[in-house]
Amino acid sequence: MRILDWSTLDAEARRAALARPVQGTREDVGSGVAEIIATVRRAGDAALRRLTERFDGVRLDDLAVPRAEIAAARGRLSAGEIGALERAIANIEAFHAAQRLEPFALEVMPGVRCERIVRPISAVGLYVPAGSAPLPSAVIMLAVPARLAGCPRRVLCTPPGRDGAAHPAVLVAADLCGIDTIFKIGGAQAIAALAYGTESVPKVDKIFGPGNAWVTAAKQRVAADPEGAACDLPAGPSEVLVIADDSARPELVAADLLAQAEHDALSQAVLVTPSRRLAEAVAAAVERQSRTLSRRTILDRSLAASRCIVVANLAAAFAVSNAYAPEHLILEIEEPRRWLAEVASAGSVFLGQWSPEPLGDYCSGTNHVLPTYGYARAYSGLSVLDFVKRITVQELSPAGLVALGPVAAELARLEGLDGHANAVAQRLALLGGSS
Repeated sequence: MRILDWSTLDAEARRAALARPVQGTREDVGSGVAEIIATVRRAGDAALRRLTERFDGVRLDDLAVPRAEIAAARGRLSAGEIGALERAIANIEAFHAAQRLEPFALEVMPGVRCERIVRPISAVGLYVPAGSAPLPSAVIMLAVPARLAGCPRRVLCTPPGRDGAAHPAVLVAADLCGIDTIFKIGGAQAIAALAYGTESVPKVDKIFGPGNAWVTAAKQRVAADPEGAACDLPAGPSEVLVIADDSARPELVAADLLAQAEHDALSQAVLVTPSRRLAEAVAAAVERQSRTLSRRTILDRSLAASRCIVVANLAAAFAVSNAYAPEHLILEIEEPRRWLAEVASAGSVFLGQWSPEPLGDYCSGTNHVLPTYGYARAYSGLSVLDFVKRITVQELSPAGLVALGPVAAELARLEGLDGHANAVAQRLALLGGSS
């Protein structure tokens, strides 16, 4: 990992130091995704079967996961694995249950009542990629808040393996979370099926879940189409920023950086510290530990875009972090909670050396679907709120309209909207008032 001295960098060099790896996409991704979506809309299930054979190398007669396959999946997991899934689900449910909104009503002035009611999104699509590893944790992070929100239809799509089956850990996690509508479909074709519906796959209103460049492009395209489906939040490759001082253990900091760097060749790990000694020790520990990890090829590439930044003090470290707006922020410093008030932009924060980021990935209770690529400046991580709609209601009594109606009419005329003013004036005339 490169070590940079922040105080010696000019404005352009500082921007470069905080730049994410460029997400180079093939030139044909956009046109390829458009073609896939059009094909699925035109040919439905038949297109999904052809595309599954083309991209996943397996021919499926039935796209839906039968109940027998879900039941058999349990037998392929150990009691310890199932117990870990159950513990994670319990913690995530406990934290997310506290996020549910209650309706409220307020009389803002006599005769004028305003309310907010909450309704679940009627149908949601949950996409869980397969890639180089199964992601039962992604199932949990999507399915638990969807269930707590009360979404009546929850549809999960995940790619099949070469044997034509979905990964058993994904199926067991879905079953434990109450998901019983599962399809063995991956990639942009899964997003198209969820957004527009086919003979087998029901259309949904909003799509959640991570994916590769094709999945991301498909989500963006269907979200821009009024006939398509909304999507969850902007996301790119995973990333972590660690703020550490001389109290931190270099081996633990290095392990935290590597835990995120191993996700993807475009993942990024950043250390910000006021200690040059610590930066050098961490860089050495990263090199040592990376040699022992199985995803060394990925790490060689992601670490090339990772760096240690030496700053003057902790206040400067938090300024750098807020400018970067990391997906994951780890504070391995003395009295980390005292510094929490300085955090302005981050997806999720981990306080102290005993709070490693993988706990948030899997089982602490918080959600691991987080804004990346700097979007934490304006977006929050996934929560129950993303699965509901907040609807406002207003009700006026005759006395309330007489008292407040002239205000609305005056503002309408100010904006040149006499039709608005007339809708109020007509009622005030019936009540003997004036606008």
